[in-house]
Amino acid sequence: MSKILIRGARVLGGEARDVLIDGETIAEVGTGLSADGAEVVEAHGKVLLPGLVDLHTHLREPGREDSETVLTGTRAAASGGYTNVFAMANTFPVADTAGVVEQVWRLGKESGYCDVQPIGAVTVGLEGSKLAELGAMHESAAGVTVFSDDGKCVHDAVIMRRALEYVKAFGGVIAQHAQEPRLTEGAQMNEGVVSAELGLGGWPAVAEESIIARDVLLAEHVGSRVHICHLSTAGSVEIVRWAKSRGIQVTAEVTPHHLLLTDELVRSYNPVYKVNPPLRTERDVMALREALADGTIDIVATDHAPHPHEDKDCEWAAAAMGMVGLETALSVVQATMVDTGLLDWAGVADRMSVKPAQIGQATGHGRPVSAGEPANLTLVDTEYRGLVDPAGFASRSRNTPYEGRELPGRVTHTWLRGKATLVDGKLT
Repeated sequence: MSKILIRGARVLGGEARDVLIDGETIAEVGTGLSADGAEVVEAHGKVLLPGLVDLHTHLREPGREDSETVLTGTRAAASGGYTNVFAMANTFPVADTAGVVEQVWRLGKESGYCDVQPIGAVTVGLEGSKLAELGAMHESAAGVTVFSDDGKCVHDAVIMRRALEYVKAFGGVIAQHAQEPRLTEGAQMNEGVVSAELGLGGWPAVAEESIIARDVLLAEHVGSRVHICHLSTAGSVEIVRWAKSRGIQVTAEVTPHHLLLTDELVRSYNPVYKVNPPLRTERDVMALREALADGTIDIVATDHAPHPHEDKDCEWAAAAMGMVGLETALSVVQATMVDTGLLDWAGVADRMSVKPAQIGQATGHGRPVSAGEPANLTLVDTEYRGLVDPAGFASRSRNTPYEGRELPGRVTHTWLRGKATLVDGKLT
């Protein structure tokens, strides 16, 4: 593999540096580095980050290839600056056995656009009644360390306790979709003023908060690790903050859309805004931003949830829940966190690369941009401003809530172990 010299990049938003890639590794970081024998990428003014890591992606394969495949999903990931994604288990068949997770892992290897780490189901068939083959999935070639029934909550406290106990033995983590099912029957959007005015079934904040409260106490009791998926309310922030103050092993994620969008958008009845958990209030959005800034919320995760056109282009009540997010995540974080002064680019690298890699034990990812480290890198033109056009997405699906919205920043280059997967905004 030839050498690549990234010239004049602002590493983590700091002073301009040259970064020399030799094969799969960063060979040198400095100023005035020689370009002899190297392909030169002029990066003056652009920000260089470690390759992004998404702990929460739906790739849909096997079973829903009409929405997404591992290939199209990883192409979308590379377009968004990601070098590693964790694929959720709600496929058909469910990723609840060693065989299925190995299939997804191998498809990721074949794609070549980013690493794919399968997430194993907590329960058989996501049905919440019997533990899946957690140990076998961990010992498989895929080496699963994160388990989740995402899309459904592990609502039975006994099952949740057993899962936490089981994964503790090998340092795994249970990622909980916090949604008390009895409190959300028939729910269509956030419960509040807007739902009352629209006459849509309300989704109360307590449905999320009660599960988080229970699970952090279970994690404390067992001495195990729990991760909270797509945290969305101000009350949830306070529970996680309290749990961390007690030394409980809890981490949490927030999605880009919960950092920007509110339930006021549902007044349009446009199903593109229908998502699980639902868009919340402006107060919740502000609380989430502050919590991400102060570290109460550990990471940003996309919850990239592709759907075919017919599943979203219908009446609100019948529409599927979910939004695509891999190709717009970094732009939304720049708009909500960097451009508002809440985070610097080093903080973005921490929340979108370093910590998600640590939580998911993604070897070789989330590493410093320094000599001797794997060349998993993302180059961002932070001065760019443009309208979101889903027609140009690499994802197979187009269900983005940002169509026609101006967002800042554009990923221009992505490197996976020294191999360019995105060059000048175009996939290789």
